[in-house]
Amino acid sequence: MSNITIARNPATDPAAAADTPPAVEDFIALLKPRVMSLVVFTGLAGLVLAPGGIHPVLAGVALLCIAVGAGASGAINMWYDRDIDAGMKRTRDRPIPAGRMEAGVALGFGSTLAIGAVTVMGLAVNWLAAALLALTIGFYVFVYTIWLKRRTPQNIVIGGAAGAFPPIIGWAAVTGDVTLMPMILFGIIFLWTPPHFWALALTKADEYAAVKVPMLPVVAGPRETRRQIVLYSWMLVSLTMAPWALGYAGAIYGGASVVLGTLFLAGAYKVWHEKSDRAAKGLFAYSILYLFLLFALLMADALVLGVGGTA
Repeated sequence: MSNITIARNPATDPAAAADTPPAVEDFIALLKPRVMSLVVFTGLAGLVLAPGGIHPVLAGVALLCIAVGAGASGAINMWYDRDIDAGMKRTRDRPIPAGRMEAGVALGFGSTLAIGAVTVMGLAVNWLAAALLALTIGFYVFVYTIWLKRRTPQNIVIGGAAGAFPPIIGWAAVTGDVTLMPMILFGIIFLWTPPHFWALALTKADEYAAVKVPMLPVVAGPRETRRQIVLYSWMLVSLTMAPWALGYAGAIYGGASVVLGTLFLAGAYKVWHEKSDRAAKGLFAYSILYLFLLFALLMADALVLGVGGTA
């Protein structure tokens, strides 16, 4: 009698993941590279804007540790949220729900990266930066992912603090302390996160409801979500003027921040009035460009005009 081997598809048979070694691309996907790129960029801003200097090699190490720490957070988040990811269209092809990787592998990978990033930051740069990096990872994993995400519509508001720490870490890597300017940078990202993410959540409300994640559009409804987007947009744009008003930034940043902020508010009001997925997707896309340009302009002021954290 002949032996018949039936091939198992890792995407439909989770047990098959154990028989198929994860590809390099799957480990990269665990790091959430698109999120990581913005985290590294804002961390770079903290490095550039900080008074004093840091050796280029140490600056590179600091940025690498920030990147690896962000990737570790993403990997552990995917391990914990694998049930949610499996039920949402935009996340169901991630390595764990798609069956290409065992959950334990992702957890081990993320934990190893987290410990390594914090240790290297402390030994090579300074222990304040390392402590802030550890706080960031812990906040994202334990406060946002495990505690808040499944329990409250304020998950993004409070949990957004995790994504706001990189410029403080970059600043601390140079100076060994934390002053007003990095806290302003923290505040900008903190206030940016709700309108950025709620704009996306408006278009995915049905999916979040299906997996029982209490995002604001699911709990409070689209109208209240749009109102909150407008409210947070006003607070965000107002705070972006602070670096200019306090002398931490010059004319390049000051003038452009007014224009960029006006466009952000226009997008928020478009979401409010049009009540369409198209308007929400437009604000979501612009919000990424907006934050990138704000921090790029701050660095341009520091590098071109010599205006920065020494004010």
